[in-house]
Amino acid sequence: MDTTTRPTTLVESPYLRSLLAGALAGTTVDTSLFPLDTLKTRLQSSAGFWAAGGFRGIYKGIGSAAAGSAPGAALFFVTYEGVKAQFADPRRPGAHVLAASLGEVAACAVRVPTEVVKQRAQAGQYPSSRAALGGILGLAKTEGLRRVWAELYRGWGVTVMREVPFTVIQFPLWERMKGWAAARRGGTDATAMESAVFGSVSGGVAAAATTPLDVLKTRLMLATTKESAVSVTRRIWREEGPRAFFSGLGPRTMWISIGGAVFLGSYQWASNTMGGSI
Repeated sequence: MDTTTRPTTLVESPYLRSLLAGALAGTTVDTSLFPLDTLKTRLQSSAGFWAAGGFRGIYKGIGSAAAGSAPGAALFFVTYEGVKAQFADPRRPGAHVLAASLGEVAACAVRVPTEVVKQRAQAGQYPSSRAALGGILGLAKTEGLRRVWAELYRGWGVTVMREVPFTVIQFPLWERMKGWAAARRGGTDATAMESAVFGSVSGGVAAAATTPLDVLKTRLMLATTKESAVSVTRRIWREEGPRAFFSGLGPRTMWISIGGAVFLGSYQWASNTMGGSI
């Protein structure tokens, strides 16, 4: 008789594990680090840091972040793990690149409207997330539903342009470091602490590299009229110079480094606790 004690699997479905662990990770990181995100948004605002609110009201917009965190992160990880599972060897870097890219496109369906509402509250254009959302939805009466849709998805293209390169850098690096640590210990899974440390390193590298795209995304989302990414890029370069594309570099890198630890550490912990194998 085999008397070996086996760990209890709390959630059998790998997709449900990914959904629940992703929802937990997204909510945890977005709400706990929200003030740093606010400061980054205000530094990138064309109105200037102090005009956008400075250090006042750093929790403005948190309602939108809280509402969108769980479904956005859950969509990402369900897609990410699902695509990886289709590969004969899901540990190959190509699997991670494709899975992360498709995961980000799926998550942006929730993330972009959330970001638009959140950043307009953060930058002081509205007193709260509810007011920002109300202002956008109110356009239906005067300009129709197409305008509402266009406003909610303002900056969709540049957000995807930012997120895909970000994850193409972060996730293969994170997976490679996790695999190295697990092999060094002779195990198969990384611990939550290992995942947190590697998430911080990979997130910081990816954040610094994609800051110019983040600045462009913020400017497009805060614009009061619809503009193309090309025209905004030209105006920033002409009026503010190349240094403007690295506005908020410090807070963004710090926020995402800490966020990478919280996000990927909590995801690993939740998945391991439920009996998953990442």
